[in-house]
Amino acid sequence: MTIEFVIYDISMERTRIIDLNHWFSSKKRKPLVLRGARQVGKSTLVRIFAESKGLHLAEINLEVNQQLNSVFKTLDMKEIVRSLESHFEIRLHSKTLIFLDEIQACPYALPALRYFYEQYPEWPIVAAGSLLEFTLANHEFSMPVGRIKYLHIGPMTFKEYLKACSPFLKNELDNWTLEKPLALATHQKLEEHQREYLLLGGMPEVIDTFLQTKSMIEAQEIQRGICETYMDDFSKYAKSRDLAEMQVLFKTLPAQVGNKIKYVNLLPEAPSAHTKGLLLLLERAKIIHSITRSHGNGVPLGAEANPKFRKPLFLDVGLLSYILGLTWNDTHTAKGQRLVNEGALAEQYVGQHLVEVFQNFDGLHYWARESKKSNAEIDYLVSCGQHVIPIEVKAAKAGSLKSLHQFMHEKNRRLAVRFDQNPASLHKVQTSISDGKRDVEVDYNLLSLPFYAIEHANSILEQLRFELP
Repeated sequence: MTIEFVIYDISMERTRIIDLNHWFSSKKRKPLVLRGARQVGKSTLVRIFAESKGLHLAEINLEVNQQLNSVFKTLDMKEIVRSLESHFEIRLHSKTLIFLDEIQACPYALPALRYFYEQYPEWPIVAAGSLLEFTLANHEFSMPVGRIKYLHIGPMTFKEYLKACSPFLKNELDNWTLEKPLALATHQKLEEHQREYLLLGGMPEVIDTFLQTKSMIEAQEIQRGICETYMDDFSKYAKSRDLAEMQVLFKTLPAQVGNKIKYVNLLPEAPSAHTKGLLLLLERAKIIHSITRSHGNGVPLGAEANPKFRKPLFLDVGLLSYILGLTWNDTHTAKGQRLVNEGALAEQYVGQHLVEVFQNFDGLHYWARESKKSNAEIDYLVSCGQHVIPIEVKAAKAGSLKSLHQFMHEKNRRLAVRFDQNPASLHKVQTSISDGKRDVEVDYNLLSLPFYAIEHANSILEQLRFELP
């Protein structure tokens, strides 16, 4: 059998290839399992990596070779290896990258990874699955705990898109620091590309199509196809009677980004428990993430999380824009006026990047206080070391920070982050608020970052938490 490599423009290289390099060079390398939603680029990433290392790629799609499940079930490694070698018509060895794609279609391949690790430790093995969570949730076998490594793959980030469309600007952004501001023209160009990204999002095929054709219409055609594929996939993990409701949720959840989930608003005729179950299915498929409310008193944030209060985060801001019906003109003529959905776009953009940048084990959280006199809410909370960092998202250049002031006073925090359209800055906030009985002074350091610099947030915060009192 001849293995054909997909030739991919190096400008579309993913940042996650660095993680694959670290995995490959590890002295005790374990089989690597890539997890993530469909069409985020898992398979392409493996092909690029194999080519970069000069490895022969033995790739098999288990979704179209499900007969191998019975072979994997035996856990007879000699028989498994013979079957794979017969399929590829080659002898497997340490210079061959074995890639088991769509591994969820052959569940017994997962426990077999343990025996690959123990009996063939020198062989590099990668598996990937887009609906893997359903297999893990329903498995009837012993998982190879401690014998495999997981790596999450999400949509391409803004900087990955920037590298593909303008390497010069990406280089400028990489060399930027708070002490070395960007030129105004550079700032404006980066803002323009970031607004492009709001429509395109990070699905690799969408970006590749746009870069080749320069046509937003053709890019949106790809988005349409991706959305249809996701809805077709519902039949693989939802009962037939639930399919219509799953499709309704897929189309309505983008408009709920930034809002607390209320089941009655999503499926008015369905019981809350039923809607909750369908949302869990979408979350397992990595189509949505849950942003859970936390008191934010300390880390881990999940220790104080209340799962009764959640906000949805969609898979990708480009797919969200497509489902909301936004167009190029909508985003590029809205400089002087707010889009109806611009707040949701900004929260989605920031949220999906925070998932990638911070990689917190217990997920993303937000803070809210509801009272008869006044409500307050912080869009996101993240942890940086032992520090809880509140993050506010402002779609426009100006916006009230009343909730942030309240949080910083109640939690006695000294560092906060705001994302908006302004150039980067770090300044001291000194103001007064009412605590219900009297006016109190509030002072803290506010790191203000433009949206395009979100992937620098973690490294800047790591530096500031040691420098600021």
